Amino acid sequence: MIIEPRVRGFICLTAHPKGCEQNVINQIEYIKSKGEIDGAKKVLVIGASTGFGLASRITSAFGSNAATIGVFFDKPAKPGRPASPGYYNTAAFEQQAHAEGLYAKSINGDAFSNEIKQQTIALIKEDLGKIDLIIYSLASPVRTHPETGKRYKSVLKPIGEKFTNKTVDFHTGKVSEVSIEPAEGEDIENTVTVMGGEDWKMWIDALKNADVLAEGATTVAYSYIGPDVTKPVYRNGTIGAAKDHLEATAFTISDDLKPLGGKAYVSVNKALVTQASSAIPVIPLYISLLFKIMKNKDIHEGCIEQIQRLYSERLYTEAEVPLDEKGRIRIDDWEMYEDVQEEVAALWEQATSDNLPEIGDLEGYSNDFYNLFGFKVDGVDYEEEVEEVVTIPSEQ
Repeated sequence: MIIEPRVRGFICLTAHPKGCEQNVINQIEYIKSKGEIDGAKKVLVIGASTGFGLASRITSAFGSNAATIGVFFDKPAKPGRPASPGYYNTAAFEQQAHAEGLYAKSINGDAFSNEIKQQTIALIKEDLGKIDLIIYSLASPVRTHPETGKRYKSVLKPIGEKFTNKTVDFHTGKVSEVSIEPAEGEDIENTVTVMGGEDWKMWIDALKNADVLAEGATTVAYSYIGPDVTKPVYRNGTIGAAKDHLEATAFTISDDLKPLGGKAYVSVNKALVTQASSAIPVIPLYISLLFKIMKNKDIHEGCIEQIQRLYSERLYTEAEVPLDEKGRIRIDDWEMYEDVQEEVAALWEQATSDNLPEIGDLEGYSNDFYNLFGFKVDGVDYEEEVEEVVTIPSEQ
């Protein structure tokens, strides 16, 4: 079939297998170009099919020749209906890894469930024995609690009072004002339950109890802080409460891993175009201004550049891992440079529908959004018919 993007708001309902494949190949080539990283050799990535999770799996495999197991929840294709982008990404990743003699297997299911945890442990025992690195990169808006069966849904709301500020529709370029009502009832608790650190700890507990963690095992979860302009709706809002919980959980997990000489870290990463960030009012406008400034200063990074730098300059050097005053790794350091944030703040005040194409990088934002789904990728012929039914090699 010929696959075209079908976009509804901040979601694209279709994905292109060749575009996703090319995206994965491009990331692999980038990692290879940067040279070898003396990192972990047996790696589990939870949330492995898109964004930072996919970049982590690629960096481990093609930067450190690691055996990788990826866990994710993605929709396979059916005749006439494309798969989700994460499914195509994983199929492409495994094909590339296997072609180079690298171990790569994947588990497609609800990572919050006990069943998937046990399935993953069984695979580790059977094939790898023990693992050295666990990346936790889940970004689901809902979670069914494995102990109670209750379904929780996260919300994106400020805490305390209504938030009003500018935003942009990145499809049309229209800058407008948006207001978001404050959290109420169980909004905060529900969001923390979905996006906080409880499930990360459950994973590490399950792996530790099953004796599949190697001596010195490290685990890393990803977080975000961001600028003052997004604070009311992000870091000081319901999602921020979940991130605070995630970051606090790192200390608990580190204590649990002490007998193994292991450690848990939270890495604060840069603002990037993801399905999740596209849904957050204010963030698309901030990112389009940020990208323009960082590209002008030649310090812009995507997911793969961020994770390569995290591995090569933070996690796997001879020096101790550098942490901020709250014990976090800061790979958002370039985004948070004082001059960068001052320029963003100045442009924010000026931004209108008329001048945004000039002062921001709305085209770059839009391209990155479509790239997530395998569209607008250089070197792909979108006029050509493609086979939509692709399988992940390890699922066969």
